[in-house]
Amino acid sequence: MNIGVDAAALGMSSAVTSHTSDVNAGYWNPAGLLKLEDNQLSLMHSSYFANIANYDYAAYAMPLDDRSAVGISLIRFAVDDILNTTQLIDAEGNINYDRISLFSTADYGLTFSYARKLPVQGLNYGVNAKVIRRVIGDFASSWGFGLDVGIQFETDNDWKFGIMARDITTTFNAWAIDEDEFATISDAVEGQNQELPESTEITIPKLQIGISKLVDFNFDYTLLTAVNLNVRFEENNDIISTSFASINPALGFEFGYIDMVYLRAGMGNFQNELQIDNSEQLSFQPSFGLGFKYNGIQIDYAFTDIGDQSVALYSNVFSLKLDFSIFR
Repeated sequence: MNIGVDAAALGMSSAVTSHTSDVNAGYWNPAGLLKLEDNQLSLMHSSYFANIANYDYAAYAMPLDDRSAVGISLIRFAVDDILNTTQLIDAEGNINYDRISLFSTADYGLTFSYARKLPVQGLNYGVNAKVIRRVIGDFASSWGFGLDVGIQFETDNDWKFGIMARDITTTFNAWAIDEDEFATISDAVEGQNQELPESTEITIPKLQIGISKLVDFNFDYTLLTAVNLNVRFEENNDIISTSFASINPALGFEFGYIDMVYLRAGMGNFQNELQIDNSEQLSFQPSFGLGFKYNGIQIDYAFTDIGDQSVALYSNVFSLKLDFSIFR
């Protein structure tokens, strides 16, 4: 759930909390769903580790009336067809390749989103209810639940502000482990005193604060500038870090031409990296993107290392968005 969706947003280093306004707002800030004028569908795919791991995302959202909107999205991040060799050697010590089986390890995130306008002009809020499912073959599986809350505010002069509080209730994942299946790992790896992992995972709350401004040039050209402050309530290597919280800024830019062609760039994931001589060096993660929109169909591409989840320096991401207004 931390990796991010939509190549357009990832091309701007995910600095979209304040201005996200399409079907993908269900992930970035559900308050943005209120900007929908019609039903929308979004799809995304990306691969990691030489196509070993696959990340897939689908979302659908629609306005209910002029004051509310809903959305639903599903994420799957998985490694499939892993060789299970725990039964390779039978009880008599013979190697039997027919005893090799395949399994998958997969994470699923199902999100239900609801957004509504508040009585204050320009102020909207949204809520996410998330169901998390994690499966590791026949060895273990878990269920988790969490809530997100987001708000957006737009001024008369096109300044936009947004706040997204993720996992505000602290998301818990409770694991169920098949001890018999897990024991086969210890049997297969002789001398390894394998212990069962913890039965509960906890995802602590995170806060994302954003501000953006859209400027028009000669009616045909636009420039969107956005800044995010990503706050985690833990101490780490972020550019600003204390024992209470750490803050990581992200900058995003989008240059548009006649609301059809887009060029995007961003900088994020600023880290104080410890060098071999014990000195610290500031590093950041750049991103670039392209987008094309015509007649309700939008195709986006991002060139970036998504969420530092990959050992590869960069990742290629493609996404498709369809606005149902093309059928009307």
